[in-house]
Amino acid sequence: MPTPSLAALPIRRLTLRDLTACADLSEDRGWQREEHKWGLLLTAGKGYGIDDPDGGLVAACVVTEYGSWQRSDLGAIGMVLVAGRHARRGVGRRLMQHVVAAMGTTPLTLHATPYGRPLYEELGFKVTGRAEMLLGHFVPGGPEHGVATRAATAEDLPSMLCLDEEVFGVDRTPLITRLPAFADQLRVAEDGGRIIGYTAAWPNMDTHVVGPLIARDTETAKALITSLADRTDRPLRTDIDVRHEELLAWAKARGLASVAFNSVMTYGITDLPGDWTRRFAPLTVAAG
Repeated sequence: MPTPSLAALPIRRLTLRDLTACADLSEDRGWQREEHKWGLLLTAGKGYGIDDPDGGLVAACVVTEYGSWQRSDLGAIGMVLVAGRHARRGVGRRLMQHVVAAMGTTPLTLHATPYGRPLYEELGFKVTGRAEMLLGHFVPGGPEHGVATRAATAEDLPSMLCLDEEVFGVDRTPLITRLPAFADQLRVAEDGGRIIGYTAAWPNMDTHVVGPLIARDTETAKALITSLADRTDRPLRTDIDVRHEELLAWAKARGLASVAFNSVMTYGITDLPGDWTRRFAPLTVAAG
C-alpha cells in the first residue's frame, strides 16, 4: 500500500491515551519529554494531532480555553510540534490553520519561539509582548520582604479564583482547580487576612517551574518566589513578563539566569485581557 501524503492524513482530537506519543514527539524535537505537563494540558485543554502511518505522531498541539461554561473568551495555543522527519513540509501550518478555524471567533494567544514566530505571523498573529525564561538555583539573601506567605488550603480556592479572574481577565477555573494535585507547592500571600497573591511550583523533569505567579506588587512576587525556593532543592524555572524589570533584575541577582525569550502573540485581539501589572508569570507558556 502506498504511504498517504501528509496533506491527506486526518487531524484528530488527542486524549490521555496519546500521552506517550506526545512525549515522544517532544523528545524527537530535542525538547524534554515533560509528561507531567502534557498530562495537564491534555485533560484541561484540547489536544489536536496527526497520526503517522509508521507509528507515533506527525504533529501535535494543545489549546486551553478560558471563559464561561457557555463560551470561550480566550484560547491559548501551545506545544506546537512537528516530527523532525516531517519538518518544513507545511504540516505545522496546516495544523495551526485547523485550530484557528476550529476556534472560530474566540481570541487566541500563544508564546512563540524565534523559530516559530514567522509561521504565526503569516497566519495573522501579532506580537504584543515578550517573556524572559529564567533558570537556576535560587540563592537566598537580601532584605526581608515583609509580606506574609503560607501554604494554600482548600478554603483559599474561592478567593484565589476570584483574584485570578480579576488579574488574568477571564475565568480559568478548570485549570486553577487542578493546581493542588498538579503542583508540589501552592502558596498564597496575605495582607490583613486578604489574599493578595498566589503561586505554585510544579515538577518538570529535574526543575520546579514557578507559575502561575499572581501578585499585588513586585515585593509580593519576590516573597512568593522566595517562599517556594525555601522548600525545594531543585533549580527553579519561570517565564516573566519583560515589563517586570525589577523582578527580573532581582531574580537574576538571586541566581536565576536568562535562558531564552519568547514573543507573546495574539489573534483576534490587540492585547491580552486583565491586569499585566499583577500578572508576573504564566502557569506554563503552553497555556498562556
